[in-house]
Amino acid sequence: MEKRWVLKKKPDKEVVEQLSKELNINEVLTGLLVQRGITTFEEARSFFRPQLTDLIDPFLMKDMDKAVERIEKAKNLGEKIMVYGDYDVDGTTAVSIVYSFLKNTHKKVDFYIPDRYKEGYGISYKGIDHAVENGYKLLISLDCGIKAVEKVSYANSKGLDIIICDHHRPGDSIPDAVAVLDPKQDDCNYPFKDLSGAGVGFKLIQAISMRSNMPVDKIYTYLDLVAVSIAADVVSIVGENRILSYYGLQNLNKHPRIGIKYLLKSAGVDKKVSLGGEHYFKRKITVSDLVFLLGPRINAAGRIDSAIDSVRLLISSNKEYAAKLGKQIDDLNTTRRELDTNITKDALKILDDDIYIGNKKATIVYNKEWHKGVVGIVASRLIDKYYRPTIVLTLADGLITGSARSVKKFDIYDAIDSTNHLLENFGGHTYAAGLALKPENLDKFIEEFNEYTEKHITDDMLIPEIEIDAELFISDINFKFYKILKQFAPFGPGNMSPIFSTSNVIDTGYAKLVGRKENKHLKFSVVHPDRTGNPVPAIAFNQGHYLDEIKKGKPFKICYHIDENTWLGNTTLQLRILDIKFE
Repeated sequence: MEKRWVLKKKPDKEVVEQLSKELNINEVLTGLLVQRGITTFEEARSFFRPQLTDLIDPFLMKDMDKAVERIEKAKNLGEKIMVYGDYDVDGTTAVSIVYSFLKNTHKKVDFYIPDRYKEGYGISYKGIDHAVENGYKLLISLDCGIKAVEKVSYANSKGLDIIICDHHRPGDSIPDAVAVLDPKQDDCNYPFKDLSGAGVGFKLIQAISMRSNMPVDKIYTYLDLVAVSIAADVVSIVGENRILSYYGLQNLNKHPRIGIKYLLKSAGVDKKVSLGGEHYFKRKITVSDLVFLLGPRINAAGRIDSAIDSVRLLISSNKEYAAKLGKQIDDLNTTRRELDTNITKDALKILDDDIYIGNKKATIVYNKEWHKGVVGIVASRLIDKYYRPTIVLTLADGLITGSARSVKKFDIYDAIDSTNHLLENFGGHTYAAGLALKPENLDKFIEEFNEYTEKHITDDMLIPEIEIDAELFISDINFKFYKILKQFAPFGPGNMSPIFSTSNVIDTGYAKLVGRKENKHLKFSVVHPDRTGNPVPAIAFNQGHYLDEIKKGKPFKICYHIDENTWLGNTTLQLRILDIKFE
């Protein structure tokens, strides 16, 4: 697939030079800081050394005082509290945090995760009825509830109070709950708007701890789960999220909870003999590990069976029980991968066979037999293939339900919102959303959604874009440079791992294909023919088709990340090639 390279606007030269002198680092690295809005020594220090003392006062969030007062009232009266959360990674980590925290000081607390297939997303009538029938007086919803206007009214009529902790965009009306914590509300003055659902839950326990004069260390133990939620829910890793992720990863690396140990072990990340207590595992766990190794396993339980087991695993302190749950969840993840693979094949065949769908600016595919739990993953797979906003739909309990994923610069939430008169419910973010509609509305929904995309998507938006941070010479790349570059982590939206480009390079003559089965990856080393400097190894995944051209000795240009590669105890720098273009 053709990719468009876009070089970011070069930062102000004078600002870069001044900051480079103050920090005593390479101007390329300083330029990366300026691109991220960091222009002073103090800002750079805060960026490289985030401080927990810089966390925002939780009471700046609208209704936080009401939420804390209602929880304290429940404790004082001995009322039963239900901690209710969504079935994905963000929801289950949020429930694990708030439930574990409240359980330390209040025995009448339990948690509830709705069944994806029987109850659907968000606060359910079944969940409310369960709470009422079992004597709960307060329900705390996490990662859901901001649009549950009718359901909150129903709960109110049953004498059940609700505190909503959400981070999704509100609808036209706000539920009449005891307290609604969501920084995306128009009248909420909380300065950081991009918390995860678990992040909002963490702010709630931070507020409770402040009101109760608890030692701050009591809440910092939950930052590992906040970091997992931030990574898995793909919220920005800037501002407060950078602080939460930075320290959450430290917790996870040094003192991982039992459940996370088992999940990472099942993913092939084993523990090592600790040297100085820096890392529990053989290598440092990063945001990428949370996204690609840990997140899918936590999600698997809710996708295939029940997400309750994910919460049980995350809060467990019993090794034998955690090992049992970890094995069950890993087995579910295997099932999830098989379903994902098979449904993706089905969906690709639909697109290959249907010229009408293939000519549209968005992809909408439907099969009533598909498994509801993996349609979001399949949507992402289809974007990898065709790079268009994608909705994958199936039938569940009489409704057509599905997941949507988007491409850069296209707000799929707004696109779905334009058809809301045809929907039973929907929710989500700019680049990911879920929806449900009656079968008789499907054709009209497809028609109106396609009309919207025709008006709002330009042709260049359908070409994958690689945004390049800076141009480098191969001779610029060394361990001193990389040591500082690593301190830009944790990487994620808003602070992506820098992408560099280099022109007029050649292979040293030893390019080859690698890969366990299909030999489809390209391994080579690059140099500048007209500059001094040692060759730097490179790996280009799924780009073996460039081998013949590279072996001809023709100059080419590359864009890439800089990584470390450790083999047989030796660590070298390596370029992870994203794309290759010939001069």
